[in-house]
Amino acid sequence: MNGRTAPTTVRGVVIDRTGGPDVLQPRTLTLPAPGPGEVLVRHERIGVNFTDIYQRRGTDPVAPPFTPGMEAAGIIETVGADVPGFHPGDRVAYARWRGSYAEAAIVPATSLIPLPDDVSFEQGAAFGMQGITAQYLITEFRKPSASDTVLVHAAAGGVGLMLVQFAKHSSARVIGTVSTQAKADAAREAGADEVINYTDDDFAETVLRLTDGHGADLIIDGVGKATFNGDLRAVATHGNIVVFGAASGPSDPLSPGELIGRSRTVSGGDVADGIGTHDELLARAKDVLDGIEQGWLTSGIHATLPLEDAAEAHRLLEERHTMGKILLNPTI
Repeated sequence: MNGRTAPTTVRGVVIDRTGGPDVLQPRTLTLPAPGPGEVLVRHERIGVNFTDIYQRRGTDPVAPPFTPGMEAAGIIETVGADVPGFHPGDRVAYARWRGSYAEAAIVPATSLIPLPDDVSFEQGAAFGMQGITAQYLITEFRKPSASDTVLVHAAAGGVGLMLVQFAKHSSARVIGTVSTQAKADAAREAGADEVINYTDDDFAETVLRLTDGHGADLIIDGVGKATFNGDLRAVATHGNIVVFGAASGPSDPLSPGELIGRSRTVSGGDVADGIGTHDELLARAKDVLDGIEQGWLTSGIHATLPLEDAAEAHRLLEERHTMGKILLNPTI
């Protein structure tokens, strides 16, 4: 084993039972030395995602007790056996490995993404889940072209802002939906051509008006119940609706026969299915990191809170008070 001996204790957060944000409890955690194929990553920044909320609520069941969090960026401190290509001192990010709400974590090397020197730890912790999710959603189902209109729901959220930028980079026309004027400004700054406040307007009617009745060729929806029925009205003939989340609750049931009219397609998108191997993860991460380094893609940071304020981070995200990404800082 290379590097320094793994710490025996670290500060972290544990969920003992499902429930509201208050079930996120600061604890002292004991970490073993990394085993074969594993490394110890000392976290500099930790990403907060809706996946963490689903797991905390129990809608995405995880047996308690557990440490939540699915992404972080930091420095490799200790390397176990059989870990080619990674060494103590390397800057890395990782995604979709639970246990990041802590000062450090034991992580499989197959989850690691090398972090270039010109990409900050803030950006590193912000792109792993949301940037790769956006890349997956925008490329896997219907890669937009200049002739397409793309509708992005929650366009000022962490994934939403990334989706807007990816869609604009594909030269598509982008329409975003938001809930406040401040979020509308953020979506426009990210590149949205038009923005609809769905608390004031029927977004489906507005999309049809803006597109002269054509509708949106691609709709990407992480909201769910509050938006899906409108998606069915707003989507174009031969259009695609991709559902990747249910922030407002599960959508109403849909009969397949309802899709026959206008030849519409509805797909479910889970980024886990697009990063099944380390090579797939690295390829998608490279697209995101290239965009960051080229300057056309940014991860907007809404706030950075101390690790012990994880419950407040969940409240902000759950109550839709955020524009962009919420991070936890375990170094303060």
